[in-house]
Amino acid sequence: MTNNNEIIRNGLWGNNVALVQLLGLCPLLAVTSTVINGVGLGIATLITLVLSNTIVSLIRGFVRKEVRLPVFVLIIASVVTIIELGMKALFYDLYLVLGIFIPLIVTNCAIIGRAEGFASRNPVGPAALDGLVMGMGFLGVLALLGGLREIVGFGTLFANAHLMFGDAAKSLAIHVNPDYPGFLLAVLPPGAFFGLALLISAKNWLDLRPREKSATAEALVEGA
Repeated sequence: MTNNNEIIRNGLWGNNVALVQLLGLCPLLAVTSTVINGVGLGIATLITLVLSNTIVSLIRGFVRKEVRLPVFVLIIASVVTIIELGMKALFYDLYLVLGIFIPLIVTNCAIIGRAEGFASRNPVGPAALDGLVMGMGFLGVLALLGGLREIVGFGTLFANAHLMFGDAAKSLAIHVNPDYPGFLLAVLPPGAFFGLALLISAKNWLDLRPREKSATAEALVEGA
């Protein structure tokens, strides 16, 4: 059984859904034109991962192998429907912005992958933790990519925060450069690919640094 520290490390960094597994890229690339859009979809995905992993783990001993995937999809679809109805009731304007990508969470390969690959093989506690940290890792990438594209594309940060936090949150909007004309490519689909490529490159660079330092230190020791 995987220990909790390993689950957390894998979910947030080592096996990040978006940067390593490269799953769920369709909504990630489509809605991350701003931070708030990314956070909204990220929270919905996180809740789906936690609830679906927990339920799958609870029933794993009662579901025959021949029908487990349809059952998992049914569970995920039920959870997403509840989240969609809740978002429509509480955050209607944000729901309109995210549109079809809320119900499309059902088809997110990351969610069915965690249900099949982890939750169906582990107890409730580790399964729920896996869903939480995998969701947090995905949410973090959505927020970072949204922030990067929003700054470059619009010259703002946290614009439209009121869609999630109410009218009082309008003051959270930051205009990096009031005279900035904007850069259309950043908020179009190609900009999403460029932004994600930068994030993946940054992660790979950070992962390689300790290895390079270790290799350099070993070479110095051998040379001495």
